[in-house]
Amino acid sequence: MQLELIETFLDLCETRSFNRTAERLRVTQSTISGRIKALEAIIGRRLFQRSRAGTALTTEGLRFEPHARSMRHSWITALNATRDVGMSGVTMRIGLQHDLVSIQIDRLISGFREALPDTHIYVEADYSMQMCADLVSGAQDIAVLYSPQTHADIHFETLGEVAYMMVSTTADRLADVSADSYILANYAPSFAHTHAAILPDLTNVSLSIGQNGAMVDLLTSLSGTAYVLRHSATALVRAGSCRHVQDAPVITQPVFAGVNRRNHHRAAYRKLLQILRQQYAGAHMRPSRSQVASKPFIH
Repeated sequence: MQLELIETFLDLCETRSFNRTAERLRVTQSTISGRIKALEAIIGRRLFQRSRAGTALTTEGLRFEPHARSMRHSWITALNATRDVGMSGVTMRIGLQHDLVSIQIDRLISGFREALPDTHIYVEADYSMQMCADLVSGAQDIAVLYSPQTHADIHFETLGEVAYMMVSTTADRLADVSADSYILANYAPSFAHTHAAILPDLTNVSLSIGQNGAMVDLLTSLSGTAYVLRHSATALVRAGSCRHVQDAPVITQPVFAGVNRRNHHRAAYRKLLQILRQQYAGAHMRPSRSQVASKPFIH
């Protein structure tokens, strides 16, 4: 089966638009249609359904998608095995825990580009469970996450940790924090377990948020008390939006890297893992100088 058929299928899965996929792959729409028809002829099933509402995957298409990603990943792995170093012309897909996008992502991308200058880097913000599934299926090459999901095909290693601090619009000390105005952070299972152990009186509340950026927005638009990343806490205090809750404990969250076991020994992957170790070696990290979209594509 031609790889371009798989690449076209997977791109169309993302765009759900023949026109947009044609633009992205720099071919005509008729070429995209021809490739999909050829793939459907090989499989013997219809993969997409077109209507006035747009393009949608059929049931067979949905079933085929994870296998297509695995096929593409296997092909890239096979190509890499023939090369001593580097990933020239190849796209490396890197998953990043949502909360980590705001922490020095400019430095991280610069390191990736310097290490693999001829490689396309695709960074996608996501949650741990989905990233682990994507590592197994081949949809991602490396994942930086909070909650490793044990799997025989995934190699995990600890990179470092990040720190969360409690801030409030109303309280300076922990004794003054009211459960009625407390917003429970649910960033990861390990964070939740630590929080429950050290602050049991602030566990059963009416509102919980699972993303640092959303928590910051909520604190600035409404009022209350919550844990946010260290650099977010500093920014909120400097802006006068919140105050540090002085005697509240700092909660640290371990950061892990995951990679499919068939790749973690490859030179390119070792380079990226080394950069990630340097990035997350400590909890005292600065925020990025610029905001980054949730799914940037970086060449």
